[in-house]
Amino acid sequence: MSYDFNADEVFEMAEQMERNGAKFYRDAAENTADPSSKDMLIGLSKMEEAHEKMFESMRAELSSAEKASMVFDPSGEASLYLKALVDSRVFFEKKIDVTSMVEILKSAIEAEKDSIVFYLGMKAAVPKNLGRDRIEAIIKEEMGHIQMLTKHLVTAAP
Repeated sequence: MSYDFNADEVFEMAEQMERNGAKFYRDAAENTADPSSKDMLIGLSKMEEAHEKMFESMRAELSSAEKASMVFDPSGEASLYLKALVDSRVFFEKKIDVTSMVEILKSAIEAEKDSIVFYLGMKAAVPKNLGRDRIEAIIKEEMGHIQMLTKHLVTAAP
């Protein structure tokens, strides 16, 4: 069975992924002894929170057509399905080696790459008239995350 998503639903997923990312960094910070690493991870957590707000703002700007539901869902089960889909894909319940900043950053980069692959798949599932082009903004933002994390990785590597 095929399911077409709309841009509103993808932004909802993007917001959840950013919440999961913020939690990932907060958890890593709590388990890291090095003060400078802890500060950087807290900063990354705050960055994810800011991105969530940005996606929330972008979502609010969507047209009614881009928010149009493609399925009859009086019980709101689609929202629960989307949350489960996101939670099982990126940043959720990842096992990380908090003894090494290099390993934390590698895990974060891997999660960001996973998110881009996820969004590329979602972009293909959003019809053009339901905001497919809007998904590109999310993908570009995630690519920026990888660039920033890679710079941190280069400076953290021995």
